[in-house]
Amino acid sequence: MTRHIDLRGAPERKEAAVEIADVDHDGRFEGYASVFGQADLSGDVVMAGAFARSLRQRGARGVRMLFQHDPAQPIGRWDAIAEDHRGLYVRGRLSLTTARGREVHALMRDGALDGLSIGFRTVRARAEKQAGLRRIMEADLWEISVVTFPMLPTARIAEVKGVLPTKRQFERWLTRDAQLTRKQARQVIAKGFASLTDGRDAHPQGDGLAGAIRRATTIFF
Repeated sequence: MTRHIDLRGAPERKEAAVEIADVDHDGRFEGYASVFGQADLSGDVVMAGAFARSLRQRGARGVRMLFQHDPAQPIGRWDAIAEDHRGLYVRGRLSLTTARGREVHALMRDGALDGLSIGFRTVRARAEKQAGLRRIMEADLWEISVVTFPMLPTARIAEVKGVLPTKRQFERWLTRDAQLTRKQARQVIAKGFASLTDGRDAHPQGDGLAGAIRRATTIFF
């Protein structure tokens, strides 16, 4: 049994874990501020399309990058915010001309600060009492903050520009985003790209496994 809820005017926050390998010298990073279809620790599930109208109206530049949801502490700007098959993808840059921006940059590089949190107003939601869930169908996105504590552990920063990932991080990307098996991912890492392309993908622009690995190089290198 479900019922529709229309909650207007109540600001909310949802946090997502950030996994940081390194941050580029100019403060660039990217990843996911929300993952669709997964319940967070409070039982809320953001559904695909929830941010579509808000992003059309506001755009990436209309969504603030804050520290700990404090409107008095902007720390950079979002260059891109978009929904894809996985969730709410974000790409931004810390402002290193500000003291707080430099502090956040240093903490992220050290791995001491590893959370993202969205600030929004629920426009439309559906409660599922038996499951203890609330499905957010539409949300008005105001800001995305760098925060200390995560609420949605599976939402991650996909890449931080500038430095090669560790083997563990690369294996996780290969299995999660490039959709390789663990065995294939380890083969790529241990034996190199040629071990999987030999006899399978002769075309230099193929869209198979080799094409997926080639596309990965635009992120990691």
